[in-house]
Amino acid sequence: MKILVTNDDGIDSAGIAALAKGLKEIAEVIVVAPHDEQSAVGHGITMKNPLRVSKYFKNGSFFGYAVEGTPADCVKMGIRNIAGKPPDLVISGINHGSNTAINIIYSGTVSAAREAAIMDIPAIAISVTNHDARDFRYASKVAQMVALKVVEHGLPNGTLLNVNVPNIPESEIAGILVTKQSKAKWDDIYEKRTDPYGKDYYWLTGKLVEIEAELDTDQRAVKNNFVSITPIHFDLTDHDTLKKMKSWDIEKVVNEKTI
Repeated sequence: MKILVTNDDGIDSAGIAALAKGLKEIAEVIVVAPHDEQSAVGHGITMKNPLRVSKYFKNGSFFGYAVEGTPADCVKMGIRNIAGKPPDLVISGINHGSNTAINIIYSGTVSAAREAAIMDIPAIAISVTNHDARDFRYASKVAQMVALKVVEHGLPNGTLLNVNVPNIPESEIAGILVTKQSKAKWDDIYEKRTDPYGKDYYWLTGKLVEIEAELDTDQRAVKNNFVSITPIHFDLTDHDTLKKMKSWDIEKVVNEKTI
């Protein structure tokens, strides 16, 4: 089995080092990750600047390839140019900070896995729910387990698994739940500040607010010390509203004018 590993925290992050080390116990691993941190860049890709790729060494040994681009760039580059043949699986992480609820939209970690899913490669995004996390050993074990399950059972084309691991000791983990995306969203503002030269600047601040009480969501699961695994895909169509809009007669009006 060949696994392509990437992230959005940058190739020198502790999370990707732990992930690559753990996955090497079950597969051949190729690391292709951003040269610099790319958190919250979403699914951006580089179009008008050259993509530069360099070999990256950690503690004197070859670790992987650093790409001066986005997480989605790394997946495209890794699959098309570096891996040789398409990998069996793409795993993005281990991210420093949770990717539940609306964070899924902003996350470069999840977007990297989504790019793999778009390219019909099974994919997993995995995060630890604290930006200051230091111990990724349990999250790495979860990544191994989920990877083997995906290889065993497969995923539909276009679907990826979004995994969030509470930042607590393994002994305190309550279990693993298959969940749906929470509807929690950010209540945020750009806080106005002044730099030492008297010039104003703005810093994004805020908090994640839950707006539903359902228990089977990613956000609720991790708050109760469960690992959350959520299957997501990139079909953004609101199918319920699509059905309702058929009664609006929009198509009829437009078609009559065209005729």
